Amino acid sequence: MALPFRLPASSPCLILARPIPGSATPVSPEPAAAASSADEVAAEAAPGLEAVSDQTVGVEPAESREEVLVLDFGGQYSQLIARRIRECGVFSELLPYDVSMEKIRERNPRGLVLSGGPASVYADGAPPLRTELLELGIPVLGICYGMQLMVHELGGKVEQAPSGEFGRSQLTLQEEGGVLLSGLPAEQQCWMSHRDTVYEAPPGFEALASSTESPVAACEDTERGLYGIQFHPEVVHTPYGSQVLDRFLRDIAGCRDKWSPASVIDEQVEAIREQVGDARAICGLSGGVDSATAALLVHKAIGDRLTCVFVDHGMMRTNEAEQVVEAFRDRIGVNLIHVDAGDQFLAELEGVDDPETKRKIIGREFIRVFDDEASKIDDARFLVQGTLYSDVIESGGDGRSAATIKSHHNVGGLPDDMAMELVEPLRTLFKDEVRAVAAELELPERFVWRQPFPGPGLAIRVVGGEVTRERLDILRDADAILQEEIRAAGLYRELWQSFCVLPVVRSVGVQGDERSYAYPVVIRAVTSDDAMTADWARLPYDLLERASNRIINECHGVNRVTLDITSKPPGTIEWE
Repeated sequence: MALPFRLPASSPCLILARPIPGSATPVSPEPAAAASSADEVAAEAAPGLEAVSDQTVGVEPAESREEVLVLDFGGQYSQLIARRIRECGVFSELLPYDVSMEKIRERNPRGLVLSGGPASVYADGAPPLRTELLELGIPVLGICYGMQLMVHELGGKVEQAPSGEFGRSQLTLQEEGGVLLSGLPAEQQCWMSHRDTVYEAPPGFEALASSTESPVAACEDTERGLYGIQFHPEVVHTPYGSQVLDRFLRDIAGCRDKWSPASVIDEQVEAIREQVGDARAICGLSGGVDSATAALLVHKAIGDRLTCVFVDHGMMRTNEAEQVVEAFRDRIGVNLIHVDAGDQFLAELEGVDDPETKRKIIGREFIRVFDDEASKIDDARFLVQGTLYSDVIESGGDGRSAATIKSHHNVGGLPDDMAMELVEPLRTLFKDEVRAVAAELELPERFVWRQPFPGPGLAIRVVGGEVTRERLDILRDADAILQEEIRAAGLYRELWQSFCVLPVVRSVGVQGDERSYAYPVVIRAVTSDDAMTADWARLPYDLLERASNRIINECHGVNRVTLDITSKPPGTIEWE
């Protein structure tokens, strides 16, 4: 059974290269959205905190890796450009538009991509283009604002059009599409998002295409290796976008390498061994795919010198704690400390209904428990975290040091004075790439495809009231039923998240021959590519009917089931 909507394209392959020490700071194109996304995906349990680490695993000379760098001019799709390039089999990293020329030369990229951006080339304070970037002797592809900057700096004509061009547009090729667009249909759909328009290509350039509102929608100067497209090839609404990127990467930039999860594993294992040496490492294991994959890589590298600490706060879903212990201790053989602290957390949450206070209490207690266990491990000088590349971008990380530990769902926040060096073997990977590595490492499928789950657990899905054992049990049972029905329908992997919420209100119902006064349960299911935005999932009616009937019949204390049909924005994925 499939959902009646189109899902984003999945990554067919995995590519990895490691950043050079001192590489420039990746910048999140939309700070506000990024902060919201971090809350949704990482479900932070405590504020960020400082560590004394000044190096991370995953660094090796750029000359050993083929890569294409994306310079970010503030476009909403900048991160997606890097992802799509990786999907074509070439490593790509997002760097700020003003990264130093020295850093770019150090990286020795095969090509550059200039991203889109919200500014006009004529606006005061608009991000400028350094013409030195066009003189490095490597191909350059400008997308949207990146194309306009190139055209403007080289003597073409860019002006504000009478009307903008936003959304789907019709692209018409000229001169058979030149080199960049050759072999593509003469008429095709593309996705535009601009108000300024290129009216004339610069001297030496050939116009390759026009669109509904753009006289020059693509151009190229093959002698100098400069290419520009007004449309966005990185979005799924441009059907031939991947072919355009692949043409630039393979035929123009000359990229030949392909990467696989197996090669990533070998590289990271070697780097971890070099960094950790004979010391011991600790990993805060949550059961999510990020911390689990990081733990497996480190375990493969240093064996029983890794100790995983699994703090069970009593707010996980049905059987999840047991699954973590069974998989990592019993099946994989990792040194695992399982701390059952559910009673301690519940006692601290007594009488608390404010969501932010819940998070802070859970984060504080986690720190206490984790710190207590970590102090018992001799010579533990390294802390393993499942930090992803999206986390690095969202938190403004620059690769120069790991001075700030993001309050991550793997560990929920660690003490300020925990003088440990970070091991972050996933920090150059996106979520889908981590899943590919996890599958290659033979992590159980339930962990590989586990949907994002908040660090504070079910505590923040008991909404508007105190977290009690009774309410957790009701919510846990309802959520288990929903997951069973979604998995039975074959839809689990098609959803970004699916879960139940328990509002602490009661409504009147009729059950049997008596009136009831019980809780409602809200079903929440969304689709998303990265949690920056999300749409409510159009679950089949028969699935909803089965889930509703089972929840009401099997969960004592529930007499009503509702469906949340709010997208993000304006809502968030989680309720608290």
